[in-house]
Amino acid sequence: MFQGSMVAMVTPMRDDGALDERALERLVEFHVSHGTDAIVAVGTTGESPTLDHQEHRQVVEKVVEAAGGRTKVIAGTGSNSTTEALELTEHARQAGADAALMVNPYYNKPTQE
Repeated sequence: MFQGSMVAMVTPMRDDGALDERALERLVEFHVSHGTDAIVAVGTTGESPTLDHQEHRQVVEKVVEAAGGRTKVIAGTGSNSTTEALELTEHARQAGADAALMVNPYYNKPTQE
């Protein structure tokens, strides 16, 4: 399903700390025009630990929209909260992402059972 060059893309922010949507669109366009086969949005390289839920969803939506089906989009949806991870994954699906990138819930140590 996925092969080739896949880029874990950064999330550009403005000086006031808000998401820089125009810069995000330019980054997606750069990767599409240079043949990137898939973009990973909001992974840990994309500042996912520091984005609030609104910003996280906004990045996924904007990357999917900017890619316009010209390259695959993999949305980072991992969390140490299972409920949050499921909600972010469902949002990514509804936004049109091609896949979700997850991690095991970090900082949670289950028993051996």
